[in-house]
Amino acid sequence: MTSVVKSAGKIEDMAVIDDVPAPGDQNVRDEEEELRRIGSAERRRLREADSGERAWRSWGPYLSERAWGTVREDYSEHGTAWDYFPHDHARSRAYRWNEDGMAGVCDDRQTFCFALALWNGRDPILKERMFGLGGDGGNHGEDAKDYWWYEDSTPTHSWMRWRYHYPQAAFPYDDLVAVNARRGRDESEYELVDTGVFDDDRYWAVTVEYAKESPTDMCLLVTVANHGAEAARLHVLPTLWFRNTWSWRLPGGDRVPHLVGEDNRLVGEHWVLGQIVLEGDGEPVPLLCDNESNADRLWGLPSQTRYPKDGINDHVVSGAATVNPERTGTKGALHYVLDVPGGGQARIRLRLRLTAPPPAGGAAPRLDLGAGFDRTMIARSAEADAFYARVIPARASRAEAAVARQALAGVLWGKQFYHFDVHRWLVGDPASTAPEGRRHGRNHAWWHMNSFDVISMPDTWEYPWYAAWDLAFHCVTIARVDPGFAKQQLLLLLREWYMHPNGQIPAYEWAFGDVNPPVHAWAALKVFEIDGGWDHDFLARVMHKLLINFTWWVNRKDADGRNLFEGGFLGLDNVGPFDRSAALPVAGVLEQSDATGWMGMYALNLLDIASILARHDPAYTDIATKFFEHFAYIAEAAAEQGLWDEEDGFFYDVLRLPDGDRVPLKVRSVVGLLPLAAATTLTSTTLARMPELAARLRWFLTNKPEYADVIGARRLAGGGRQQRLLSMVGPDRLGKILARMLDEDEFLSPYGLRTLSRQHLAEPFTVSLGGQDFTVGYEPAESTSGLFGGNSNWRGPIWMPTNFLLICALRDYAGFFGDDLLVEHPTRSGRKRTLTEVADDLSERLIAMFVPDEAGRRPMYGATELFQTHPGWRDLIAFPEYFHGDNGAGLGAWHQTGWTALVADLILTVRAGDRPPAGPRPPAPRAGPGHRDGSRPAGNSAG
Repeated sequence: MTSVVKSAGKIEDMAVIDDVPAPGDQNVRDEEEELRRIGSAERRRLREADSGERAWRSWGPYLSERAWGTVREDYSEHGTAWDYFPHDHARSRAYRWNEDGMAGVCDDRQTFCFALALWNGRDPILKERMFGLGGDGGNHGEDAKDYWWYEDSTPTHSWMRWRYHYPQAAFPYDDLVAVNARRGRDESEYELVDTGVFDDDRYWAVTVEYAKESPTDMCLLVTVANHGAEAARLHVLPTLWFRNTWSWRLPGGDRVPHLVGEDNRLVGEHWVLGQIVLEGDGEPVPLLCDNESNADRLWGLPSQTRYPKDGINDHVVSGAATVNPERTGTKGALHYVLDVPGGGQARIRLRLRLTAPPPAGGAAPRLDLGAGFDRTMIARSAEADAFYARVIPARASRAEAAVARQALAGVLWGKQFYHFDVHRWLVGDPASTAPEGRRHGRNHAWWHMNSFDVISMPDTWEYPWYAAWDLAFHCVTIARVDPGFAKQQLLLLLREWYMHPNGQIPAYEWAFGDVNPPVHAWAALKVFEIDGGWDHDFLARVMHKLLINFTWWVNRKDADGRNLFEGGFLGLDNVGPFDRSAALPVAGVLEQSDATGWMGMYALNLLDIASILARHDPAYTDIATKFFEHFAYIAEAAAEQGLWDEEDGFFYDVLRLPDGDRVPLKVRSVVGLLPLAAATTLTSTTLARMPELAARLRWFLTNKPEYADVIGARRLAGGGRQQRLLSMVGPDRLGKILARMLDEDEFLSPYGLRTLSRQHLAEPFTVSLGGQDFTVGYEPAESTSGLFGGNSNWRGPIWMPTNFLLICALRDYAGFFGDDLLVEHPTRSGRKRTLTEVADDLSERLIAMFVPDEAGRRPMYGATELFQTHPGWRDLIAFPEYFHGDNGAGLGAWHQTGWTALVADLILTVRAGDRPPAGPRPPAPRAGPGHRDGSRPAGNSAG
């Protein structure tokens, strides 16, 4: 082991993002020209990647933060994933499907993996991966118990930055488990910050920066900053290993790659990858073992090797003779021991490079860790700044620009390699047999599915698997910087090895057969628009597959052909009085306002896609006409068959009983707002280009006048052009539903739209069915019931995706009405605003959760002072899954939930115009103790 001491001195905040030059700065024109020159570098790399000229996306942050506790790794009889493969097994047990690690990268086939391991000298194990609790360990569901941030990334990952805060005291694993196990759902979760391990700043801030010299040549700078007042020691172990593909004894897959330790580097050889080298500065000690399970520790059986997967861990922590003295294996680390003075920091330079193609039998070259390394780091950092200066509007405030850039970075870091052959998982490998019950259990009907792709994930720890409707929202954000990847992702889930032969799109790993909202067509249109509206081949490919999926919906989720749809929980978890995906409490059919609204929106999205494609191919006119007609049927059914309540001015779910009686479930929730999203405008130009569609519209109005409310609204736009509004919420009903939505006593909060009317706080809704009472009450934070796990609550909190959809819908209506329609906003305020102004205001409210208010506090961080006031923490931005319905504190999955990155799109939209950015918002009322009022701003108890 070597001891390295680096620079001492005061540690400044390491999360600052350089500001964009303001229009009035001196020499601004010269700076802007330089930005254009440098900024074109990343755009050139994107063009090369999209064209196949150079594979700039081949290496990236595709290594998950968690592979243990996943469905893929679960070979238990009854599907108890968290118990079958717990965190305690992860260091010792070879994964079957994919790997995990901290600050990790890998190739797009995950042949090799690189990640960082740390040890503070006090923990019982190396910190190789993030710790957290499973669904039965946290009192509000699964929850990560570490703090890390994805600070920066370009779309080709030519530049990336990651940060982690590691306690200098022993990590309180047992304390976190025990205290959370004792707490009930009416109590807050016990978080790492609550344990006191960060008191007196006794922690390490570990930052890893990546810069690509070429697609397969990465420079890495690891900076460890001692924030404590006293000198401390940190073991840093940059680790390289090969994914274990040989232990499963698959045909042709039994070849074993190898790593060799040589002085300050690791040299690996793989028959497909070639030769790869990890080299570091200084004098680290190479430690080698094998990426094989420690069967003796896990199961009391003989291991395949004397130096199993946890060999490096056992050697560093306890001095065990568990690393190969020959310095060979399939997993290796460069062991650094850093003694750093209080307030000082140390740096390690590393380079990871593919040095030869297969068979790569020669000696590996030495890698440049000097001047060439410096040039690459400086150049890629400057290019990233210049790239984002062209993405983020100059009118965005400094704080908003930082939020947008980190949101984009987070969703880019959320791209993960995902491998899952469901058929092989169901039947087992030659090396192991799957339980018999599996063949009739989870996902057994999805035997056709075979995933081997880099996919955008909702969250790298709590949700390290794709979810269909989450991914659609991710793509809208990603398209702002990498439309090529966004389009590829939308097409991927429609391919034949994902989409079920019956036309269903897979929902998510825990239950591919669950039903997610059909937002793929909407996302495809948004991505097409963001990309400049030129890629008609992309739209056509999407359309062809979505025709199959739309037919699945019509055949499977409209039980009686009434154009009222069931759908199930539709991603909204516990929004209803009972589980909408389970058997109903009584015989009958649940006709859902959100499912019907989603399908109305789906039909209009396909109409819009067909209308665009018909400009180049008249054959699409027939498809446009078909979806116009189908939309009319759906919209009329929702309005006239009981989902719309005229007295309340709202849509509700309705339980239709076998005797024909109908029971409205009068829960005022986002379920009743979603029909607003089913709206589009047909211009006279569009109708002139498609006379068959114009004729069908006229025929409907003449022969079916009952459809006039949903297809009959028309007005003259600029230039005398006639427009027609197609919407599930016609002009007469629009004012009524908006009066509910924009009421501060109902949906409108200081930070966006709640998912449940706040009136249900004093007036919970209760329905009696089958001798049981089912109740829905307003809960602004986490759920206090176990319905759908408990840490995903749609009974009051603010969710970004539904807010974003409704804002987009308001802009669609504004495109039709212009400034002629004014609505009271907020309701009863006496202030009349255009729909564009309302959409902008809702956007501002959502953005306000992330940026400091007049008191310098970010509402999303609630009442925890460390995040609000500490200079080492306050500017590190998280992107929680959802937010407290009253004070905006972050909730749910905490470490970059993908769809929350939509805040970047909101910032880019509202700051793209001529209006100056809004000033700081006044501080929200301070939260007091207890999870229900937003006092927990970390992990999924942030509310």
